[in-house]
Amino acid sequence: MTAIPRYQDLTAAASRPDFYRFHNGEKAPLQFAEAEYAARVAGLREIMAAQGVDAAVFSSMHNVSYYSGFTYCAFGRPYALVVTQTACVTISAGIDAGQPWRRCYGDNITYTDWQRDNYWRAIESVSGSGRVIGYESDHLSLMQKAKLDAFLNPSKSVDLYEATMRQRMHKSAAEIVMIRAGAAVADVGGYAIRDAIKEGVREIDVAMAGRDAMELEIAKRFPDAEYRDTWVWFQSGINTDGAHNPVTGRVLQRGDILSLNTFPMISGYYTALERTLFVGEVDDASLRYWEANVGAHELGISLLKPGASCAEITHQINDFFAERDMLQHRTFGYGHSFGVLSHYYGREAGLELREDIDTVLEPGMVISMEPMLTIADGQPGAGGYREHDILVITEDGNENITGYPYGPAFNVVG
Repeated sequence: MTAIPRYQDLTAAASRPDFYRFHNGEKAPLQFAEAEYAARVAGLREIMAAQGVDAAVFSSMHNVSYYSGFTYCAFGRPYALVVTQTACVTISAGIDAGQPWRRCYGDNITYTDWQRDNYWRAIESVSGSGRVIGYESDHLSLMQKAKLDAFLNPSKSVDLYEATMRQRMHKSAAEIVMIRAGAAVADVGGYAIRDAIKEGVREIDVAMAGRDAMELEIAKRFPDAEYRDTWVWFQSGINTDGAHNPVTGRVLQRGDILSLNTFPMISGYYTALERTLFVGEVDDASLRYWEANVGAHELGISLLKPGASCAEITHQINDFFAERDMLQHRTFGYGHSFGVLSHYYGREAGLELREDIDTVLEPGMVISMEPMLTIADGQPGAGGYREHDILVITEDGNENITGYPYGPAFNVVG
């Protein structure tokens, strides 16, 4: 790897480098012990060796975070992690100064913006030129792939997207501890939201109560972490029809259907709690759909066990809804993986409960069960019904790590 000064005086125009090391301060505590990251990188190097890859160049937020602990904020700038059999180096923009160094496992190189494409020059200083390069087809844009080819001149390019995704799908014991803590924080947000629900209150006011409660809980549990990106989607009435509808200023009314969605983010790790509620009362048509969705939720939880495939589980829940003439109201798959992901990055697409996913569940995987029915506006029972729990697949079944209750007995409130 090219020798680069630890720090350079950038005040003189003549000394403006393409990239340099700015190791400002001491390393900060990461969310996991160094041994955890060492094990992940060792697993990656086994993948690289098996596929003949000399250097892996990752540009996605999820892989950079998974292997290094550094969760970047792009803001229009590219970031990377370059891994060889001897090096593990994050590549960051000068705007972030020493924070990427302090918050990553391994080394860090800062690239400057004195001229275009210093990012790729910094990468090449680690990866070398003319070697076998691994990349991520699910993240690298056509423009950046062309620059990879131009600057690194790979003798061969190997797509590591699926292999790294499968590595991330199998959680370590430390990851499960983190996810378990996140689920507990999501419950805290859920109870705070329930307490804030009443007629005449705006969605945004209820959402802020849940978000603030989670931020405080995260800070209590993880005093050495960085805090960002925790959020709530709290929807009411017609706004419940989509799972990812943003918060509005709509005022809650008696009889409204509600969708509670809390999303704590802890050092790049996402967890969630999602629940159907009603304000004050629930009519008979709505109760029928709600109870059916709860029934599908409980059936789905019972099916999550080692040896079951995502497609098989999906078909069985489909049959449950079809028997009740409700399958046409299903809007998306029944669950997905957890770990290093969020609403704007990351997805272990190979671990989703859909008809076209044949992945077989194994101990150590973490997956949600979250059936949803959407009834169109103007129809009896109109609205979106969704329950969501997080399950850890065990040797003989699963462990539900979500604690907030679901169903009408607890969630007709206000």
